[in-house]
Amino acid sequence: MSIPTGLTKGTWTLDPSHSEVGFTVRHAGISKVRGNFDNVEAALEVADSLEKSRLSATAKTDSFNSNDANRDAHVKGADFFDAEKYPELKFVGTDVSGSGESYKITGDLTIKDTTKAVTFDTEFNGVAVDPFGATRAGFSGSTVINRKDFGLTWNAALETGGVLVGDKVTINLDVAFVAPSE
Repeated sequence: MSIPTGLTKGTWTLDPSHSEVGFTVRHAGISKVRGNFDNVEAALEVADSLEKSRLSATAKTDSFNSNDANRDAHVKGADFFDAEKYPELKFVGTDVSGSGESYKITGDLTIKDTTKAVTFDTEFNGVAVDPFGATRAGFSGSTVINRKDFGLTWNAALETGGVLVGDKVTINLDVAFVAPSE
C-alpha cells in the first residue's frame, strides 16, 4: 500500500504544542471526565510503503492533566498510573492499513506493566506548509480500551448504585507531525 499523499520518507516528529493526547471516561455514571497528557513524544517513520512505516509514542504519566489538582494527584498515584514506579505510557505501532483519509493503526499499548494490542481508527487530515516553512501532517484518531485490562482497577461504590469510574476509556488523538529537515 502506498503512503498518504504529501507524506515524504523520513522520521516526522510530534509537534506537542499543536497536538493533544487525551481521554474520556464515565464518572459516577452520569458524566464524562476528560483529560490529557501534557508531555508526549512521538515519531512517525515514513518508509517506501505503508506496511514498512512505523509509529511510536511515549506519554509521561506525571504529565496527566484533567484540570482538577486533587483528581490529577489521585490518578498519578498508586491507585491508577503509579507515576513514580511507571513513568511512561507507550505505544508502538505494528501494523497500518487503509487508504485516502481513513486508516487503522494497530500497535502495542503499555500502561504500567501490561502491554495489549489496540487499534486506533485514524483520519489523515492532510499535509500543509506553515508560514515559517515547516511541513506538517495532521491526524485524528481514537480507540476504546477497558482500563481494568491494564491493571487500572481502583473504584468506589456509589450509594445510589454503580461505581465512580467507568471501565471504558476512550483515547483521543489530535496530532500534528513535522517533516524531517532536509
